[in-house]
Amino acid sequence: MPDGTATANLYLPKLATVLREGYGAGDLRRDAVAGLTVAIVALPLSMAIAVGSGVSPDRGLYTAIVGGFVVSLLSGSRFQIGGPAGAFIVLVSATVARFGVEGLLLTVLLSGALLTLAGLLRLGSLIRHIPHAVTVGFTCGIAVTILASQLKDLGGLKLAGPEPGPLIPKLGALGQVMGSLNPAALALGAGVTVLIFLIRRLRPNWPGMLIALSFAAALAALLHLPVETIGSRFGGIPHALPLPSLPAVSWAKLLAVLPTALSFTLLGGVESLLSAKVADSMTARRHRSNMELVGQGIANMASALFGGIAVTGTIARTATNVRAGGRSPVAGMLHALFLLVFMLVAAPLASYAPLSALAGVLVAVCWGMAEKKEFWRLLSDWRGALVLLTTFGLTLAKDLTTGIIAGCAVAAVLAVLKRPVVEEGV
Repeated sequence: MPDGTATANLYLPKLATVLREGYGAGDLRRDAVAGLTVAIVALPLSMAIAVGSGVSPDRGLYTAIVGGFVVSLLSGSRFQIGGPAGAFIVLVSATVARFGVEGLLLTVLLSGALLTLAGLLRLGSLIRHIPHAVTVGFTCGIAVTILASQLKDLGGLKLAGPEPGPLIPKLGALGQVMGSLNPAALALGAGVTVLIFLIRRLRPNWPGMLIALSFAAALAALLHLPVETIGSRFGGIPHALPLPSLPAVSWAKLLAVLPTALSFTLLGGVESLLSAKVADSMTARRHRSNMELVGQGIANMASALFGGIAVTGTIARTATNVRAGGRSPVAGMLHALFLLVFMLVAAPLASYAPLSALAGVLVAVCWGMAEKKEFWRLLSDWRGALVLLTTFGLTLAKDLTTGIIAGCAVAAVLAVLKRPVVEEGV
């Protein structure tokens, strides 16, 4: 089986390869089933990630529809599914707090250009060789940070001012307003998390997130529970995609968002190539890493033009696509089109979704994101533990980029020290 890494195919999207090999009605039928399955999973998740990132839920849907379609269209993987990712919640929310939504869109646009450049410079093979301990460390660090960011909506807490970004000040501020805890919101959010876990265990093929969120919305509406919803905070979901437009651009703004865009680029490259690697392990295929970066870059630029947030390959949705029988990038493209239909038809119903229920969805995402077994396994070796804890600690205490750079530096030093010293002969 061709591995897809030949120089002649370096920048050939896998869709072109699939069509060249032959694509029939049977393949389309299987891709349509897989695309619909992934869309049902992506619908509540895209809205939850957007709200958790500090933007309106419709921007999560724009990201999954526009960005997800382009990811699959130009992907270097046959199975990659693109959309908003939980790993970006911390970066996106911090960017919105600092630069506003217009600044976020400019950051996503710039990071897309940088991802495309990284692919053209053939940096894909370098990114995917980031040490495993570093990957586990920043993934677990992101999971803890996201969990902390959802405590406010999960409990319906009321803060007098803006919520602090850093972990320790955030927990301190939330602790001071525990008296404003909303029991109904907490019950809905915790119930959603528990129901998702139960469905995963008892009926793993059912769309647990969508079922749990729908149940919470119906319960809140029927019982007139005093909880905040998508409709009460954001005014609902639009019935159509917006027209594409460029965010406000100036040299001063570009220079201001450049460091953040570099963080988006690093995380987007790592996440998308990890996701493609997972798909490879499930299908015995090989992705084209540099084409994947180019595709992800163009997808981010397209997402920004339509008001979406950062888009990347997502491990959970990509794995769902493979398990559902997806055969080609057409499955991912159909997933985006199914999401568009859902938005056009069911937008009014989304207004009833409680924000605490969306927070409950993200709590379940955090639990699945954290590589708990790998974390404890890596602690058994002092070298792996040092790299892991450096990355994990600095991701929590400082930020993701600092954690990754420091973890890679520690791993490099340990690798040099581990080399045997060859004595010169006399």
